Amino acid sequence: MNDSSPVPPAVPVLDVWCELQCPDCRSALADLRALRARYGDRLELRLRHFPLEKHRHAFAAAQAAEEAFEQGKGWDYVEAVLEEAGKLDREGERLLVDTAGRLGLDTEEFDTALIDGRHILVVDADQAEGKAIGVTGTPTYVIGGERLDGGKSQEGLRERVEEIADRLLAEGA
Repeated sequence: MNDSSPVPPAVPVLDVWCELQCPDCRSALADLRALRARYGDRLELRLRHFPLEKHRHAFAAAQAAEEAFEQGKGWDYVEAVLEEAGKLDREGERLLVDTAGRLGLDTEEFDTALIDGRHILVVDADQAEGKAIGVTGTPTYVIGGERLDGGKSQEGLRERVEEIADRLLAEGA
């Protein structure tokens, strides 16, 4: 007998549709940090890219974040870039590479990755999937099959994510 039913993930997954030049995503940073602190390895937090056309460096920032994940400091990099999101419009890719340097990442590899576009397909795939499931702005969260839009208001979103995560963890126990 062939059981082709999907295997549920070992831990709940929270997809965070984010854009690293977005002021709303910067505001959501405290919630993301709180969720990472509360759940640790019991909740998989996945960055999903949704660069908005109105932010000219968002696509490059998404690629740079992928390079940071490749080099082992993805979330540290995401947080650092979001902290500086207001400067990204003025400083562009230089800020992205300088941030990598401050975190001890290989800046030459960052430069090369931004030039050769090795992470473009990941960013494009995330954006296409986001559009397919109805993401229209950032931040947007998807957990347990539920989409929560933080682009208009983030009030109560972390609490809702926690309710769903707690339920999913209890169901898996």
